[in-house]
Amino acid sequence: MLLWILLSVIVVSLVSLVGILFLALKDKFLNKILILLIALASGALLGGAFFHLIPESAEQMKMEHIGILVLAGIMVFFVLEKFIHWRHCHSGKCSVHPFTYSILIGDGLHNFVDGLTIAAAYLVNLGLGITTTLAIILHEIPQEIGDFGVLVYGGFTKKKALLFNFLSALTAVIGAVIGYFIGAGINMAYVLPFAAGGFIYIAATDLIPELHKKSKALESVMQFAFILIGLALMWLLKFLI
Repeated sequence: MLLWILLSVIVVSLVSLVGILFLALKDKFLNKILILLIALASGALLGGAFFHLIPESAEQMKMEHIGILVLAGIMVFFVLEKFIHWRHCHSGKCSVHPFTYSILIGDGLHNFVDGLTIAAAYLVNLGLGITTTLAIILHEIPQEIGDFGVLVYGGFTKKKALLFNFLSALTAVIGAVIGYFIGAGINMAYVLPFAAGGFIYIAATDLIPELHKKSKALESVMQFAFILIGLALMWLLKFLI
């Protein structure tokens, strides 16, 4: 199982290099693709939480305990994001010009938690590990594209931005290894609803609000369609894996 975990987090880490593929595209076209990826990721994260992580936990613990852990996950991600924003935002408003190293540190912490989540899911069963990895990948694609652009805008060369973004992503491997060895001695059912809370928080507070910035009728229909595609993908994986 450790091999599956390491392979998954390496694939997730390699997603950090995806930004280079979009540099040649025009901004208008890139923005259209990005907003659809955000919608897809929103559906995948919500589907991963409600179709996989929470039901898997319900087989081993009481629903009231699951609810507490889901809320704990939401609150921890809220505090983490507040801390990150505090480091590179002022007066409640994020500056257009980012503090690149703070972003790398914040992403490193996030990726570390992703690694723990993947390890926890695989220690329950193979199918849950694969679906959790897929949900994280779909979430990471639009984020890593944005991060790469921010690093270049902040003064990094393209090669340096790719390197540092990849190094930040590799904290997922550290998280996965720690999660594997710690998880071997604890009931991982208690970790899954916490991770579900993180998924719900990211989808509901980070990704979906971005979709509301595009309010034209056709754009809204396309966004909704891609959210449904993300949900459907997670639902189908319950039967295919």
